Amino acid sequence: MTSTPPLRQPCPPGACDCGREQLLENPSSDARILLLTRLEEKRLLDRLENLDSLADLEKLQKRIYEQLGIRINVAPGFNEVRSMRGIAIQIDELPGLCRKTRQSIPTAIRRGLEKRPDIAYGLLNAHDLLRDA
Repeated sequence: MTSTPPLRQPCPPGACDCGREQLLENPSSDARILLLTRLEEKRLLDRLENLDSLADLEKLQKRIYEQLGIRINVAPGFNEVRSMRGIAIQIDELPGLCRKTRQSIPTAIRRGLEKRPDIAYGLLNAHDLLRDA
């Protein structure tokens, strides 16, 4: 007998626009995002806040996409980058992704970049912004 992995508990009615119910009703939809329980979300956010290097960030982005289907884009913003807020972190729209999770992932990445500015400098250098410095 196979056991199903625990799914994320539904958000309170009216508090979120994730579309969890529609995702569960459609058997052909990608429901990997519902495997991100609140406990697993806390572990993920803690891991994002304690990044080791730019390669570690890129590896996490790849694993998050493979395991949950969440595509995260981290790049310098269009304007001048003076602080971590100048780094653009985008999460693609995904049915089933909670609004609070969509907000907390970029916040955790920014905290990780603030703890380790060398990662932010590496990100800027990877996009050829520190070429002349």
